[in-house]
Amino acid sequence: MYFRRPVQKCVCHPGPDVKISVASYNIHKCLGTDGRFDPNRTLAVLLELDADIIALQEADMRFGDRRGLLDLAALHLRGNYSAVTDVALRDASHGFHGNVVLHRAGSVKAVRPIKLPGLEPRGAIVVDLDLTSGNLRIIAAHLGLLKRSRSRQIETILQAAQSSHLRPVIVLGDMNEWRIGARSSLKLFSPHFGPVHSAAASYPAKYPIWSLDRILASPEIVVRDVLVHDSLLARVASDHLPIKATIELA
Repeated sequence: MYFRRPVQKCVCHPGPDVKISVASYNIHKCLGTDGRFDPNRTLAVLLELDADIIALQEADMRFGDRRGLLDLAALHLRGNYSAVTDVALRDASHGFHGNVVLHRAGSVKAVRPIKLPGLEPRGAIVVDLDLTSGNLRIIAAHLGLLKRSRSRQIETILQAAQSSHLRPVIVLGDMNEWRIGARSSLKLFSPHFGPVHSAAASYPAKYPIWSLDRILASPEIVVRDVLVHDSLLARVASDHLPIKATIELA
Protein backbone atom coordinates (compact mmCIF):
# COMPACT_ATOMS: atom_id res chain seq x y z
CA MET A 1 0.00 0.00 0.00
CA TYR A 2 2.81 2.39 0.89
CA PHE A 3 5.72 1.28 -1.24
CA ARG A 4 6.67 1.90 -4.84
CA ARG A 5 9.59 2.14 -7.27
CA PRO A 6 11.32 -1.26 -6.99
CA VAL A 7 14.88 -1.00 -8.31
CA GLN A 8 17.65 -3.26 -9.55
CA LYS A 9 18.53 -5.99 -7.08
CA CYS A 10 22.07 -6.75 -6.01
CA VAL A 11 22.67 -10.48 -5.68
CA CYS A 12 26.05 -10.52 -3.96
CA HIS A 13 26.05 -13.94 -2.29
CA PRO A 14 24.01 -17.07 -3.11
CA GLY A 15 21.68 -18.72 -0.68
CA PRO A 16 21.53 -16.59 2.50
CA ASP A 17 18.43 -17.14 4.62
CA VAL A 18 18.43 -14.57 7.43
CA LYS A 19 16.24 -11.59 6.49
CA ILE A 20 16.34 -8.17 8.16
CA SER A 21 14.51 -5.02 7.10
CA VAL A 22 16.57 -1.81 7.11
CA ALA A 23 15.63 1.77 6.32
CA SER A 24 17.10 5.25 6.02
CA TYR A 25 15.27 8.52 6.61
CA ASN A 26 16.38 12.14 6.62
CA ILE A 27 13.76 13.58 8.96
CA HIS A 28 14.73 17.23 8.21
CA LYS A 29 14.67 18.20 11.91
CA CYS A 30 10.97 17.21 12.01
CA LEU A 31 10.11 20.17 9.77
CA GLY A 32 7.53 19.18 7.18
CA THR A 33 6.95 20.37 3.64
CA ASP A 34 4.02 22.34 5.04
CA GLY A 35 6.40 24.36 7.21
CA ARG A 36 5.20 22.75 10.46
CA PHE A 37 7.56 21.40 13.12
CA ASP A 38 5.89 18.16 14.20
CA PRO A 39 7.97 15.42 15.88
CA ASN A 40 4.84 13.31 16.48
CA ARG A 41 4.23 13.18 12.74
CA THR A 42 7.82 12.08 12.16
CA LEU A 43 7.39 9.36 14.78
CA ALA A 44 4.26 8.15 13.01
CA VAL A 45 6.18 7.76 9.74
CA LEU A 46 8.87 5.73 11.55
CA LEU A 47 6.17 3.41 12.87
CA GLU A 48 4.76 3.10 9.33
CA LEU A 49 8.21 2.03 8.11
CA ASP A 50 8.23 -0.88 10.55
CA ALA A 51 11.89 -1.71 9.82
CA ASP A 52 14.19 -3.68 12.10
CA ILE A 53 17.00 -1.11 11.74
CA ILE A 54 16.56 2.56 10.82
CA ALA A 55 19.26 5.15 10.18
CA LEU A 56 18.10 8.72 10.76
CA GLN A 57 19.70 11.93 9.58
CA GLU A 58 19.05 15.47 10.87
CA ALA A 59 17.58 14.16 14.12
CA ASP A 60 19.12 16.97 16.20
CA MET A 61 18.93 20.73 16.11
CA ARG A 62 21.83 22.11 14.12
CA PHE A 63 22.82 24.92 16.49
CA GLY A 64 22.78 25.69 20.19
CA ASP A 65 22.72 22.63 22.44
CA ARG A 66 21.94 20.51 19.35
CA ARG A 67 19.16 18.81 21.27
CA GLY A 68 17.49 15.71 19.90
CA LEU A 69 14.05 16.24 18.42
CA LEU A 70 12.32 12.88 18.83
CA ASP A 71 10.54 11.32 21.78
CA LEU A 72 12.79 8.26 22.14
CA ALA A 73 10.75 6.90 25.02
CA ALA A 74 7.62 6.93 22.84
CA LEU A 75 9.53 5.24 20.03
CA HIS A 76 10.52 2.47 22.40
CA LEU A 77 7.04 2.13 23.84
CA ARG A 78 5.16 2.15 20.53
CA GLY A 79 7.73 0.57 18.18
CA ASN A 80 10.11 -1.30 20.51
CA TYR A 81 13.01 0.75 19.14
CA SER A 82 16.21 1.39 21.04
CA ALA A 83 18.31 4.35 19.94
CA VAL A 84 22.09 4.33 19.79
CA THR A 85 22.67 7.60 21.58
CA ASP A 86 25.89 7.14 23.57
CA VAL A 87 27.98 8.62 20.73
CA ALA A 88 26.53 12.07 21.39
CA LEU A 89 29.05 14.80 22.07
CA ARG A 90 26.40 16.79 23.98
CA ASP A 91 23.99 15.44 26.59
CA ALA A 92 20.94 16.80 24.79
CA SER A 93 21.76 15.28 21.38
CA HIS A 94 20.36 12.05 20.01
CA GLY A 95 23.41 11.21 17.92
CA PHE A 96 26.51 12.48 16.15
CA HIS A 97 25.94 15.33 13.67
CA GLY A 98 22.27 14.33 13.67
CA ASN A 99 22.92 10.67 12.77
CA VAL A 100 20.99 8.13 14.84
CA VAL A 101 20.57 4.36 14.53
CA LEU A 102 17.37 2.74 15.79
CA HIS A 103 17.16 -1.04 16.27
CA ARG A 104 14.52 -3.45 17.56
CA ALA A 105 16.65 -6.52 18.26
CA GLY A 106 20.14 -7.48 19.32
CA SER A 107 22.68 -5.74 21.49
CA VAL A 108 25.14 -2.98 20.69
CA LYS A 109 28.69 -4.31 20.90
CA ALA A 110 30.49 -1.09 20.04
CA VAL A 111 29.78 2.45 18.84
CA ARG A 112 32.05 5.15 17.52
CA PRO A 113 31.53 8.45 15.74
CA ILE A 114 33.40 9.42 12.58
CA LYS A 115 34.05 13.02 11.67
CA LEU A 116 33.77 13.24 7.90
CA PRO A 117 36.17 15.62 6.11
CA GLY A 118 34.89 18.56 4.08
CA LEU A 119 33.87 22.20 4.27
CA GLU A 120 30.59 21.45 6.06
CA PRO A 121 30.33 19.82 9.50
CA ARG A 122 29.38 16.24 8.64
CA GLY A 123 29.61 12.93 10.43
CA ALA A 124 28.74 9.25 10.57
CA ILE A 125 28.34 6.66 13.30
CA VAL A 126 29.60 3.09 13.26
CA VAL A 127 27.50 0.60 15.22
CA ASP A 128 28.50 -3.03 15.74
CA LEU A 129 25.25 -4.88 16.42
CA ASP A 130 25.10 -8.48 17.67
CA LEU A 131 21.93 -10.25 16.56
CA THR A 132 20.78 -13.78 17.32
CA SER A 133 21.04 -14.43 13.57
CA GLY A 134 24.55 -13.00 13.22
CA ASN A 135 26.70 -9.94 13.69
CA LEU A 136 26.48 -6.76 11.66
CA ARG A 137 28.27 -3.43 11.29
CA ILE A 138 26.07 -0.45 10.47
CA ILE A 139 27.59 2.78 9.14
CA ALA A 140 24.99 5.54 9.15
CA ALA A 141 26.09 8.71 7.37
CA HIS A 142 25.04 12.07 6.01
CA LEU A 143 27.39 13.19 3.24
CA GLY A 144 28.11 16.75 2.14
CA LEU A 145 26.74 18.87 -0.67
CA LEU A 146 30.07 19.20 -2.52
CA LYS A 147 31.28 16.35 -4.70
CA ARG A 148 34.91 16.81 -3.64
CA SER A 149 33.86 16.52 0.00
CA ARG A 150 31.70 13.47 -0.69
CA SER A 151 34.62 11.65 -2.33
CA ARG A 152 36.82 12.21 0.73
CA GLN A 153 33.96 11.24 3.03
CA ILE A 154 33.37 7.97 1.18
CA GLU A 155 37.06 7.14 1.50
CA THR A 156 36.76 7.68 5.26
CA ILE A 157 33.71 5.41 5.41
CA LEU A 158 35.52 2.68 3.46
CA GLN A 159 38.35 2.79 5.99
CA ALA A 160 35.82 2.31 8.81
CA ALA A 161 34.31 -0.63 6.97
CA GLN A 162 37.68 -2.35 6.54
CA SER A 163 38.11 -2.66 10.29
CA SER A 164 34.88 -4.64 10.66
CA HIS A 165 36.63 -7.84 11.84
CA LEU A 166 34.70 -10.04 9.42
CA ARG A 167 31.34 -8.45 10.22
CA PRO A 168 29.12 -7.86 7.19
CA VAL A 169 28.68 -4.11 6.70
CA ILE A 170 25.72 -1.95 5.70
CA VAL A 171 26.24 1.68 4.70
CA LEU A 172 23.08 3.75 4.61
CA GLY A 173 22.00 7.34 4.79
CA ASP A 174 21.59 10.57 2.87
CA MET A 175 24.42 10.51 0.32
CA ASN A 176 23.46 13.83 -1.32
CA GLU A 177 24.35 12.29 -4.69
CA TRP A 178 21.81 12.10 -7.50
CA ARG A 179 24.15 10.88 -10.26
CA ILE A 180 24.47 7.15 -10.89
CA GLY A 181 27.01 7.07 -13.75
CA ALA A 182 30.71 7.75 -14.14
CA ARG A 183 30.36 11.24 -12.63
CA SER A 184 28.83 9.92 -9.42
CA SER A 185 30.93 10.05 -6.26
CA LEU A 186 29.20 6.81 -5.22
CA LYS A 187 31.28 4.87 -7.76
CA LEU A 188 34.02 4.91 -5.10
CA PHE A 189 31.96 2.36 -3.18
CA SER A 190 32.42 -0.21 -5.98
CA PRO A 191 33.29 -3.06 -5.78
CA HIS A 192 33.19 -3.03 -1.98
CA PHE A 193 29.51 -2.11 -1.63
CA GLY A 194 26.40 -2.33 -3.76
CA PRO A 195 24.00 -1.81 -5.39
CA VAL A 196 25.69 1.46 -6.39
CA HIS A 197 23.91 2.06 -9.70
CA SER A 198 20.40 1.32 -8.48
CA ALA A 199 18.28 4.35 -7.73
CA ALA A 200 15.06 4.96 -5.82
CA ALA A 201 13.89 8.56 -6.07
CA SER A 202 13.36 9.94 -2.56
CA TYR A 203 13.77 13.71 -2.95
CA PRO A 204 11.97 16.08 -2.90
CA ALA A 205 9.23 14.32 -0.97
CA LYS A 206 6.28 15.84 -2.81
CA TYR A 207 7.65 15.12 -6.30
CA PRO A 208 10.59 12.72 -5.87
CA ILE A 209 13.01 12.74 -8.80
CA TRP A 210 16.47 12.44 -7.17
CA SER A 211 17.93 9.39 -5.46
CA LEU A 212 19.79 11.05 -2.61
CA ASP A 213 19.23 8.28 -0.05
CA ARG A 214 20.94 4.89 -0.39
CA ILE A 215 21.27 1.47 1.22
CA LEU A 216 24.52 -0.29 0.29
CA ALA A 217 26.00 -3.53 1.57
CA SER A 218 29.21 -5.54 1.52
CA PRO A 219 29.36 -8.72 -0.62
CA GLU A 220 28.30 -11.00 2.26
CA ILE A 221 24.85 -9.43 2.15
CA VAL A 222 22.11 -9.59 -0.46
CA VAL A 223 20.16 -6.33 -0.78
CA ARG A 224 16.64 -6.90 -2.08
CA ASP A 225 13.69 -4.71 -2.91
CA VAL A 226 15.00 -1.20 -2.29
CA LEU A 227 11.78 0.77 -2.14
CA VAL A 228 10.65 4.29 -1.38
CA HIS A 229 8.12 4.62 1.43
CA ASP A 230 5.62 6.87 -0.27
CA SER A 231 2.68 7.39 2.09
CA LEU A 232 0.55 10.52 2.37
CA LEU A 233 2.06 11.19 5.78
CA ALA A 234 5.65 10.73 4.56
CA ARG A 235 5.10 13.20 1.73
CA VAL A 236 4.48 15.99 4.22
CA ALA A 237 6.57 14.99 7.27
CA SER A 238 9.99 15.77 5.72
CA ASP A 239 11.55 17.00 2.49
CA HIS A 240 12.91 13.43 1.98
CA LEU A 241 10.95 10.22 1.66
CA PRO A 242 12.28 7.23 3.61
CA ILE A 243 13.75 4.24 1.77
CA LYS A 244 13.56 0.64 2.91
CA ALA A 245 15.15 -2.65 1.85
CA THR A 246 15.32 -6.28 2.88
CA ILE A 247 18.79 -7.64 3.46
CA GLU A 248 19.74 -11.29 3.68
CA LEU A 249 22.73 -12.41 5.71
CA ALA A 250 24.73 -15.49 4.82
